[in-house]
Amino acid sequence: MNRRPGQKRFSVGQIILSLCVLLLVSTCVLPFLNVIAISLSSKSANLLGKVNFWPVEFTAQAYSVIIKDQSMIHALFYSVEMTVIYTAMAMVLTVLLAYPLSKDRLMGKKFFTLVVMFTMYFSGGLIPSFLNVKNLGLYDTMWALILPGVISTYNVVIMKNFFLGLPRELEEAAYIDGANDFQVLVRIILPLSLPSIATLSLFYAVGKWNSFSDALYYVTSRDLQPLQLKLYYLIKGTTSIEISMVEGNAADTSRNISESIESACIIFATLPILVVYPFVQKYFVQGATIGAVKG
Repeated sequence: MNRRPGQKRFSVGQIILSLCVLLLVSTCVLPFLNVIAISLSSKSANLLGKVNFWPVEFTAQAYSVIIKDQSMIHALFYSVEMTVIYTAMAMVLTVLLAYPLSKDRLMGKKFFTLVVMFTMYFSGGLIPSFLNVKNLGLYDTMWALILPGVISTYNVVIMKNFFLGLPRELEEAAYIDGANDFQVLVRIILPLSLPSIATLSLFYAVGKWNSFSDALYYVTSRDLQPLQLKLYYLIKGTTSIEISMVEGNAADTSRNISESIESACIIFATLPILVVYPFVQKYFVQGATIGAVKG
């Protein structure tokens, strides 16, 4: 069969690859659509198992309950504040550690690199970490959720490799013009490193946004509980008083509404990352691949 001029011809391999990609995308998209449908469906439809990928007996009551829950709104803004502070501090420390490690003229470079890499494979464990946080006076504070994991060895390695891939002639020219190391870093290196910085910032932000175990161990005050921890308690069956007041005081109240409330909370906790991701998407692939060129 003759092809028309300019008409593309797809091989069997391309068709199979496209079907595999479509299957993988479906495994990510369909569960998300199911969660959205459950959150927008009535209690009876959820209890009878009628909801698949489209809302049944459409209702936004679950989202109304979340919005009326002041503790949930406070947890949202608190999580945003904590994530922004954590990401900013993590990126500053990552750059300040990765940049010297990328220089051959650093005295003791092999030793410092070994020390950094050692923490990637070994840690003190949960109990020593807890005691360390408590003895430093960080227990039951926001800093207990920020400082212990403020830097990632994996991200340091990516940033270091990215710095190694930059042309050294640019730095040498800056040194000839009289610039010092800090000026070279701020005026030459960082502007060229925006893809890697955006990528690692996304890694840090998503990791902190999704974490709840550190808050489970280090925080007891309700005002310091991030959104993910409240979602964890909700899924485990610890529903808020406000939800019980909305639905009544029946013994099976939490069971009747928990599924729609849980799904609504998942969507509520996922939206901030979905809003941020499109702005850094164009840097994501470029930053991750360039940082992996050299070892």
